[in-house]
Amino acid sequence: MSQQTSTMEPPHDGSMSLMEHLIELRTRLMWVVGALAIGTVFALFFAEPIIEFIIRPLALMGVTPQAIGPTDTIGVWFKVSLTAGASLAMPVIVFQIIAFVSPGLYPHERRALLLTLPGIMILFIIGAAFAFYLLIPAAVDFLQNFLGTVIRQDWTIDKYIEFITHLVFWMGVAFESPLVVAFLARSGLLTGQKLLHFWRHAIVVIAIIAAAITPTVDPVNMTIVMGPLILLYFFSVALAFMLYKPRVARDFSDSSGDSN
Repeated sequence: MSQQTSTMEPPHDGSMSLMEHLIELRTRLMWVVGALAIGTVFALFFAEPIIEFIIRPLALMGVTPQAIGPTDTIGVWFKVSLTAGASLAMPVIVFQIIAFVSPGLYPHERRALLLTLPGIMILFIIGAAFAFYLLIPAAVDFLQNFLGTVIRQDWTIDKYIEFITHLVFWMGVAFESPLVVAFLARSGLLTGQKLLHFWRHAIVVIAIIAAAITPTVDPVNMTIVMGPLILLYFFSVALAFMLYKPRVARDFSDSSGDSN
């Protein structure tokens, strides 16, 4: 009998009971909530400079947002801190989601998943920067001047912060998709053929997502959002074709292994 052990240890079998799935879900949710809480507490100390940075597009136009209610500024402080905390916790959140929906990962796949976390954060930052520096100036200019000769534009800080954080955060999340697809393809869980087969459906879904993310109703800003999302989808398809590796069968009848 060979003493050699396989370098690819089999994962646990997929025969988990409902209670085991619920326990695993609870554990992963605890990790997500913990990471979100730590990130939010950390961001609380930097909320003020972050808010100053967010309102810069309005300041460049000579516009100062207003606080109407007595608790609006406190609400904005917490909202910005929560969004920044979620951004800081993004690698942990993505890791826990992928690990839960892809049970039975091999040890080398778990290591690969850990190695993707810095890339996930980098792509999130790129997507957020794209939204803040390209999309938001166009959206703010459109909204500030739309019917500007008829209606005076006096923006409240809570509404402005809400649509800025919403747009920046979800564009950052969208930019993470190629790396997630690359990991799933490399693990044999997703193929380029399957992604390409549903490209028409993907365009429709992207249009719906763009409409939900875009803060304006004009087709110009919606196209600015859709364009990168469509490019990201087909880039993900290309990555899936290049990196796909058939998954090794998980049914190992002889756990001790045969001699080579």
